[in-house]
Amino acid sequence: MSSNYPQVLLQNRKPDRIATLDEYRQSGGYQALTDVLKDFSHKDVQEAIMDSNLLGRGGAAFPTAMKLMSVADDAGFPRYIICNADEMEPGTFKDRVLLHADPHMVIEGIIIAGYASQAAHGIIFIRPEYENAARILEREIELAKQEGYLGNHILGSNYSLELIVHRSAGRYICGEVTALMNALMGKRPNPMKPPPYPTEKGLWGKPTVLSNVETFACIPHIIRNGGQWFKDLAKTENGAGTKIFCISGKVNKPACYELPVGVRLSEIIESYAGGMTAGSEFKACLPGGASTGFLPREHYDIEMDFDALKSVGNRLGTGAIMVFDHQTCLVAATVNLIEFFARESCGWCTPCREGLPYILDILKRIEAGDGEAEHIPMLEDLCKSLWNAYCAFAPGAVAPVESLLWHFKDEVEEHIEQKRCPFRQ
Repeated sequence: MSSNYPQVLLQNRKPDRIATLDEYRQSGGYQALTDVLKDFSHKDVQEAIMDSNLLGRGGAAFPTAMKLMSVADDAGFPRYIICNADEMEPGTFKDRVLLHADPHMVIEGIIIAGYASQAAHGIIFIRPEYENAARILEREIELAKQEGYLGNHILGSNYSLELIVHRSAGRYICGEVTALMNALMGKRPNPMKPPPYPTEKGLWGKPTVLSNVETFACIPHIIRNGGQWFKDLAKTENGAGTKIFCISGKVNKPACYELPVGVRLSEIIESYAGGMTAGSEFKACLPGGASTGFLPREHYDIEMDFDALKSVGNRLGTGAIMVFDHQTCLVAATVNLIEFFARESCGWCTPCREGLPYILDILKRIEAGDGEAEHIPMLEDLCKSLWNAYCAFAPGAVAPVESLLWHFKDEVEEHIEQKRCPFRQ
């Protein structure tokens, strides 16, 4: 896909195959790892990432360097580094595209982050539907071992790292950090509320750093080019780096596009996604995956940046933009989303286990024409109660409902007043 902006993470993307190890090296691959093992202490790597202002690309936007720095110097061994490739959020497919484009970029990022946290064991936790990506990773990890980038005494240094691929059992909740670790340890994948934090006591009770596929892919470029270079890639003052936006819905060219953090939503849709489909008008979008709120037309020109979206009560999340047009019933769209979240709840706590099916039942009644005026305040109260759930799953799950009631309450009321869905013929 052509772009007016620098391609960093997708620079080696091919239309029909992955980039080979040699192609990755020709673009500067593994030079950052070579430099790190030769000239950097693990603290130097942490500082370099801190200077870049890299925020996690998996949805939470936590500073990556802070994660690495929170592993205490006197913490126990062995330590673990985990790459979360359990990409199950509806509308989100950037990690799959990245793994199929340039797997060694991710592998190198994991190794460098492992060095920064002094981890001896690395795990790529991948969803079972990504079997092709899992096989690619296993094959390329073996090639990296043969070239001396993994295993004992990497590139003749004192640092060693074993990296394996683990296929998930396949639940959305497994993407939550602590649930993922429980799954790896063979336990029911329920979340664990900190403290202790995973970097203190994580996998098998040892310090563990976990980040997203896209986050790891950024690290080699930061080491090679510097923190200021990474910040300068963004279009906003407080932003940093590029972002892989995966756009779907009522657009002509749904796909993944690597664009600067802070690029405007309107530019993504009109210049890259080919505009709205014929006869369609932009009504709303989910700007960062299924667990973000509906962004209405008034924010069509917003900067796609963590801070900008936060200022209007939303989140950048995973950068998965799901576009809805003027003919789309957002009540029906919300029913579809809540069906997913109600099914994927781990059932550990009452607000999530009981609240999501209750919300789903009310929304289905409204969509079917059986809604009552009292259902609106009931939904509002239920959404508030789900913020008392044990982990972040439930607040994310109700984000579409909250925004539906905030920005499109008139549409909900129309369903109730007309006793039918006004979008159905």
